[in-house]
This record gives sequence, C-alpha cells and structure tokens, in this order.
Amino acid sequence: MNLLAEPDEPEVGAEAVPALAGIDTPTLTVVAEGEPLERLLGEMVRRKASDLLLLPGAPPVLRVDGRLGALAQPAVDTETVRMLFANHLGPRTRQALAETGCADLSLRYGETADDDGGWRLRVNLQRQRGGLAAAVRALPRRIAALAELGLPARLADLTRAAKGLILICGPTGSGKTTTLAALLDSLNRSEVRHVITIEDPIEYVHANRRCIFEQVEVGTDSPSFAHALRSALRRDPDVILVGEMRDLETIATAVTAAETGHLILATLHSSDVGQAVHRIVDVFPAAQQTQIRHQLALSLHAVLCQQLVPRADGRGRVPAVELLLATYAVRNTIRNGAIERLPNEMLTSRGLGMRLLELSLAELVAAGTITAEEARARAVRPDELARLLR
Repeated sequence: MNLLAEPDEPEVGAEAVPALAGIDTPTLTVVAEGEPLERLLGEMVRRKASDLLLLPGAPPVLRVDGRLGALAQPAVDTETVRMLFANHLGPRTRQALAETGCADLSLRYGETADDDGGWRLRVNLQRQRGGLAAAVRALPRRIAALAELGLPARLADLTRAAKGLILICGPTGSGKTTTLAALLDSLNRSEVRHVITIEDPIEYVHANRRCIFEQVEVGTDSPSFAHALRSALRRDPDVILVGEMRDLETIATAVTAAETGHLILATLHSSDVGQAVHRIVDVFPAAQQTQIRHQLALSLHAVLCQQLVPRADGRGRVPAVELLLATYAVRNTIRNGAIERLPNEMLTSRGLGMRLLELSLAELVAAGTITAEEARARAVRPDELARLLR
C-alpha cells in the first residue's frame, strides 16, 4: 500500500537541457588560463583538496583529507570574491544572486593532454553580513573501485538484487556518494540494467557500459527529489539512486518502489543502522509508523553505515563500516519496532557478513591503520569498542 495519496545522460551543469519552469539551470564555463581564479584552483588541485572556501576577512581555506587549512595568502574581501567569479556569472545566476542572496554555478578547469575534460567544480556563492562568500567543491574525475576505497568487494553483491532498499549512511563528508558510485560502477560492468540517478548535484558521470544510465540533477532537471523520483518510476527503471531522502514524500515513494519491484539505493545522514531505521520511521506521523515499519521490513535489503577515519600515518583517511543485512530475524525486529535489538542481531549474524562499526574500528586499530584515540572518538557503542580493544 502506498503511504501517499498520490503516489540522455546530462553532464553536470550542461546547458543542453533547456531551462524548465521553476528550475534554476546552473551555467558551466571554463576557467581561462591566466585569470586570477586559475591560480587558486591550481593550488586546490595540487594539494588534492576537496573544497576551497573564500570568506571575506580571511585568507583562502582548503579542506584536505577532511581537515581545514588556510593558505599563506592575504585575506580576501567581497570585491576580490566578486572579481574572481565575475566572468562566470550568466544572467540567470546574477538574477538569483540579486533576488535570493545565493547562486550556484559549475566550472571546468584545466583541460589536460589526454583530453579528459580536466576538473569539474561546483561553486556556491552566498551573501553574508553584507559581503559575498564562495565555496568551491571539486567533483570527482573518476570512479574508484570498492577495493580502492578500502571497502569489502563483496558489497558489490548487494546490487545484484532485483528489488529492495539499500541505504548508505554516514555523516556529511563520509564518502557516501563515492561508495554509491563504486557500487553502480560495479553493477555497470556486470549486469544489464536501466539505472536512473537523482542527485543534487551530479558528482560522478556514469558512461553506458552494460547498464543504460539516466542522470537527473535536482535544481537543473527537476525541481525536487520527490518530483524526480515520481517521474523516474514512469520510465521503466530497474535501479534508482536517490541522492538523499530528505522528506516524507521522497521516503514514502522510495520505500513503496523498493517493495513493488525496483532496486532503490539511497543515502541518509545517520551514524549507525538503528538511527537510520529510526530516521525513516520517525519522519511519518505516529498513526502511520506501524505501517511504514511493516513496509520497511518487507522492502529493506541492506544498510551500510560508514565513517572516514584519519590514518595513523597521516596519509589520508580510511573507511570504517557497519553493515546490516535484512535477514528474516532483522525483518521481524523492524516490524515489531524493537530497533534497539538490531546490534544484537548483527553480532549473532557476523558469519553472514554483518558487522558493527566497533568491530571495523577495532580491526583498523589492530592493524595499526588508525589510532585507538580516533577509534574511540567515532565509536557509537563505546563499551563494545572497549571490549574489542582489550
């Protein structure tokens, strides 16, 4: 039963898709050689930074491996920020900035010798305290394999299912989108499926190999996740990726779609599997929560929670993961509302591949990959971690 009364592969920022009513289409421009912005982006690329922050009154700041660090450069001001991006603001972007105080645009930087298109970047401009700030996010250039990410290769088996809901969870910046891209890339190399991704923004561009991909960007191609998901269900998909389940309508539609024959992959901001289940159930009014628990028990396929932990040698970060598989016992636990018992189900089903986050952290400590201090800072169940570290 549906809980609701109503139940060509675009490139990021490309203007091939015409502007739609109520949708702001970000412009994509190329950063020319020699312009001031090029030097900052060059430093960003050289240091392998994920983000560049330009805030009036402060020097440029880069985020590298999750850590912020200021460049040894003078503080920027509003006029500097305006000048850096002036050549890349189209009429719609200027209008959005003037009317709403914020605007998004897409950039391409550094065409390379192998003609791979260089780097793609997403920029958000925001007025603050009468000034103008900018946040620049470097979008990934290639899709890494699960093994490259330090994730178990057997995770790829999750996407072999014909239907069900797979949740990839974790805090902001924990690599959820990267893991989803790796899962879809593995599927793309092994199965013939019609895949529709719904994202804000599109971070990884998937080429058609064995799968056929459609990639929809919220804000560019569709006004919302819920609208895009309803539309996707009319397009004969086998697999749908929902970049984020933010509201009741999107969650209800996704759960119903997973229950009725589609494989749905989605992300949630939650640190462990119990919290993920609670987040889905608690978004509904109390009168509907029993029904959504029953639907979730039927449709859930797996929940993967992950955190990125700094390596002990200071060379990047490594994932620590928690994995729940929807066994008969797990489905009954969810159906009965005994969410607090899920960790016990995972402990007793370790032989099936399930694992608590604390086991993953303890194994990384034992291997010398991370420090015990970092593990303790990220444990959801400190007593369990302490037991495993003895």
